[in-house]
This record gives sequence, structure tokens and C-alpha cells, in this order.
Amino acid sequence: MPVENLGFAAPFFTVRYVEGESAVPVEGRSIVLNLAEAALGVESQTLSCLNSAVVQNCTLRNVERAVIVDGFDAHADNDALFDRVRSAWPSAFDVRGEERLRGVQHYMSPKVWRGNIGLTMYHAGSVPLNVGLHKDHPFCPVSGFREVHTQIVGFGKMQQCRAQDVGTLYLEEQMAPGVTHRPMYDAAGNYPWHQYETVTPGIFMAVEILPQGAAIPGQEARND
Repeated sequence: MPVENLGFAAPFFTVRYVEGESAVPVEGRSIVLNLAEAALGVESQTLSCLNSAVVQNCTLRNVERAVIVDGFDAHADNDALFDRVRSAWPSAFDVRGEERLRGVQHYMSPKVWRGNIGLTMYHAGSVPLNVGLHKDHPFCPVSGFREVHTQIVGFGKMQQCRAQDVGTLYLEEQMAPGVTHRPMYDAAGNYPWHQYETVTPGIFMAVEILPQGAAIPGQEARND
């Protein structure tokens, strides 16, 4: 199926997963994230791999693999949206069990896998969020694991540090709706100490990319 509606963020957003389409129309405003090595076209511009943007009333060209989030700005009251999200999504600590997430106002949608790519929405409910600096991803203990995050609602920042201390911060990227931070992993899939931090309460999408041939953690027999 070249264009597939994914239900993991419903009813709050419509997410389309696209593979192998020469032309994909966008009506209104949407966020598009390119998941392919080849660039995709937006009018006379292009989006390279793991780059994203807000697009409006246009046709995307040469889409090898991408995700499109429709309705990201369709909610007139973000606080009301966040209340609904918190009633629908469990806390990240309850799902993942990582101690750094205990007591943190961090909520997550179901996760969906398409091929080697996992997609999850997260609601970051407090300022600061305090998810804690980390460099390992125990929920995906696979060598060569890659991950980026795309801001959907609200504003955040991705921070990189030399040590497990925010005082050693050396790079910070501001994230507004439609922004994906630059990849921070090296060629071997190693990460610096890093964390997502809030500027305002918000929602972002995590994109997890497994190396070729790796099994989906905890879902080896599933693909839903």
C-alpha cells in the first residue's frame, strides 16, 4: 500500500505513511518528514533524508519513503488537546519502566512499525520536562540504532552534553512545529549524553530506525 493511514496518533492527528509515490497531494497544512536516503521534492525545493518541514497546499514529488502528519495545527486550544491526550495515552514510565521517567509528565501513544521504522507520539506535559540525560536506549538494545524527533505541537529543544550534567551542554537545537533535530549518532550508532527538554508543553514524534535485519524489539512476530 503506497499511502497508508496509521492510527497510532488518532483521534488527535492523521498520520500518513508513504512509499514509492511520484506525487502526493497535501491539502491545507501538514508536517512532512523524509525517511528515504533520496531527497523528496516540494515545489522547487527538496527535503533530504531525516529532514522535515511544514508544507501547505502543494504536491510532494518523488516520495520514496516519508511520513506526513495532517492536522497538527487544527486544535484551537492546546491545553484542551493535552488534557484529552493525557486521558488517552499512558505515561512513558508505565510503558517503558525506565527509572529516569518515574514521576515525569511524559505520555506516549501506541508505537507502530513499518519495516525497520518505529513511530510514536509523545506528550511532554511540564516545563521543564526533566526526562534526564541519557545515551543508551534500553528499549531498543540493537547496535546501530538511530533515532530522531520531530516537533508536532508546542516548542522544545534537543540538548547534547559532554557528560551526564546539563552544565556540560555543548549543542542545543530549538524545535518548533515541523522541525526535526539533526541526527546526533555517529557511524557506529553511538550517542552523546542528550535529552529532549520543553520550552512549552507539547507533542513530538519519535522516529526509531533499526539497522538492516534487526528484529523489532518485543514485537518479533508483529507488524501492526
